[in-house]
This record gives sequence, structure tokens and C-alpha cells, in this order.
Amino acid sequence: MHTALDNPFWSALDSIHRDIALRVGDVARYPADFAPFLGVALPDALPAEALERLVAPAESVYLLGVAPAAPPGWMLQAFRPLAQMVCDTPLPTAGGPEIVPLGPAQRDEVLALTALVYPHYFRSRTVELGRYYGIYEDGRLAAMIGERLGSADSREMSAICTHPDFTGRGYARHLTAWLTNQTLAHGVQPFLHVSRENTRALQLYEHLGYRVRRDIGFWSLRRA
Repeated sequence: MHTALDNPFWSALDSIHRDIALRVGDVARYPADFAPFLGVALPDALPAEALERLVAPAESVYLLGVAPAAPPGWMLQAFRPLAQMVCDTPLPTAGGPEIVPLGPAQRDEVLALTALVYPHYFRSRTVELGRYYGIYEDGRLAAMIGERLGSADSREMSAICTHPDFTGRGYARHLTAWLTNQTLAHGVQPFLHVSRENTRALQLYEHLGYRVRRDIGFWSLRRA
């Protein structure tokens, strides 16, 4: 049985992010300053008209879980599938430094940190897609976590990153356990995506209590 987690971009664009979605029929995308993601409702061929209206010349967008055949003039490139992980039960916590909300006032700090260690898909307004939180050390944003994708009953843990000056202090573990438990307490399924090449992160999440739900396809799409 397919669920919202099998088509994460479309599921979010058709539910929790419907108000910001740019949509043509059964194809939708985030505005470019939020995220370079495009989702489709069904695994049929992508309509060229929708793509031409939604995707700018020379722009690359990304699809996750469902990637229909691209029309002539468009190039669909497959990457190695990502590990999609979920958590079903509360995670053990051992305390840690204060976790504070991050909002528009902290935008520059968030963008500086993500540009340094999490640069690929974070955009100037990504922080508006959900709740974001951070840990400060000596007045600097040392680590952060946030919510990005989701549906009525699921939320993605995203942008889990630590500044290189503050690694080895357990901040990523502390943030992930804290936000995961908050999400579970609201009756919502926490999930995340991680590259199979990032063995350190995979091991961290597995050790915390996440499990691999499936490997999920990941593609880029642009005009040829």
C-alpha cells in the first residue's frame, strides 16, 4: 500500500504546503526561494506544458519517490536512491544544552550555517516551511534541525547539521531526539532522508532508534 511517504514532495505540496505550491494540474513545485522540488500526483508521463510553466530555462528541479517519463526536450537524471528512515517510538534522551526556536530574526545565521555544511537544497525561505530550532554556543549558532516535508500525519526531520567548530558534542543527537519526540507526542510520524554514502549519519540515526523504511528514488530534471 502506497502512503504519503512514498511520494513526499507531492504529498507536502498537496497538503501542508498547498498554500505556497505552484501547481498546474497534477504537477506542483515549491517556489524557487523555498526549495528546488517538484512533485507529481501519478507516475504517468510528465506534461510538457506544465513543466514549461513551472520550471525556468536552465533551472534544475528534483523529484523524490515518483518520477514519470520526461517529455522530449527534458532530461531526467537518476541519482542513487536515498534511505528513507522513520521512527516509531520515543527516543532516549540524556539532556543537553538549551534548544531555541529559529525564525526570521535568525535567517542570516541559518543561511550561513546551511551554506557551510548543508548547502544543496536549502534556500532563502526554506526556514518558513516548518519549525526550526537551534543550539547556540558562545553566541554562535552551533547546530540546528527543522521540519521540511510532511503531510497530515507525518513530518520530515531536516537540515540536521552542526558547525565544524562544534562537532563531537552530541548536538545533532540531542536535537534529533528532542524534535522526534515532540513530533511523536503529537501523534505524527517522524521521518528523514539520508544519503547511503553518509554512513556516519545513517549509523547515528539507527543508533538513536530510526529504522530504514525503504530506499526511495531521487532524480533531477532540467531542460536538455
